[in-house]
Amino acid sequence: MGTPVDQLVDLLDLEQIELNIFRGRSPEEALQRTFGGQVAGQALVAAGRTVDGDRPVHSLHAYFLRPGVPGVPIVYQVDRIRDGRSFTTRRVLAIQGGRSIFALTADFHKPEQGGIEHQIAMPDVPAPEDLPSALDEVGSKLGELPPFISRRQPFDIRYVERLRWNKDELVDVEPRSGVWLRTNGALPDDPLIHVCALTYASDMTLLDAVRAPVEPLWGERNFDMASLDHAMWFHRPFRADEWLLYQQESPIAHAARGLARGQIYDRSGRLVVSVMQEGLFRPLADR
Repeated sequence: MGTPVDQLVDLLDLEQIELNIFRGRSPEEALQRTFGGQVAGQALVAAGRTVDGDRPVHSLHAYFLRPGVPGVPIVYQVDRIRDGRSFTTRRVLAIQGGRSIFALTADFHKPEQGGIEHQIAMPDVPAPEDLPSALDEVGSKLGELPPFISRRQPFDIRYVERLRWNKDELVDVEPRSGVWLRTNGALPDDPLIHVCALTYASDMTLLDAVRAPVEPLWGERNFDMASLDHAMWFHRPFRADEWLLYQQESPIAHAARGLARGQIYDRSGRLVVSVMQEGLFRPLADR
């Protein structure tokens, strides 16, 4: 079976079945739908496999069209939209059971020198070594971990603020959340693996910022959540097996939708990735 990190690398290692067609596994889970980060990561692998290695991905924009079914393979069809002098563009359609479940457009850019240089400074937060892992913190409180926790096992995730466990602790809580994260073991040196592993992880905690003012992040949920879209901008190279700070906030939630955005910094304080996502939030009583 290998370690959870080995299983993640294997999950991202797609089978090429035609020039622009790839097939990925979807693990069997006792859950209603396939994890969105898995589909996004696999789709980016498919796009990256059709691009020269000297052009790293600089952005992706994606829509979740239908819920995927756990345990059923997903086929990724790549459309080579553009091969320019500086930029390469790929469009990927994820198909399961003959139906499109996910659409992604990814852009790759040959690195250039010069231009404007600035970034927002990394916030001052506790170091990851001074924080408990989320699995330890949640396990000690709940005893039994939720079934979706298997998706997080390849990663060491540590919340920078204490977790809240009841509504009395939510008074005046702002729609923000932050975590340190890294894989629970070394990854291969291929930069595409690190980008796709972080794409997988980026969908795990981002919508926490929407929920933070209204319900505890762990335990019984009052809302059914689903990712609607996902966008990422990759600013600098990074390693997903080294500590990264993922600061998240939600500027608005309205009409059953919540918007969240995140900045990901490496340990030295460099802003390496920006993320945005909109999610659907429906009270469980309305289902």
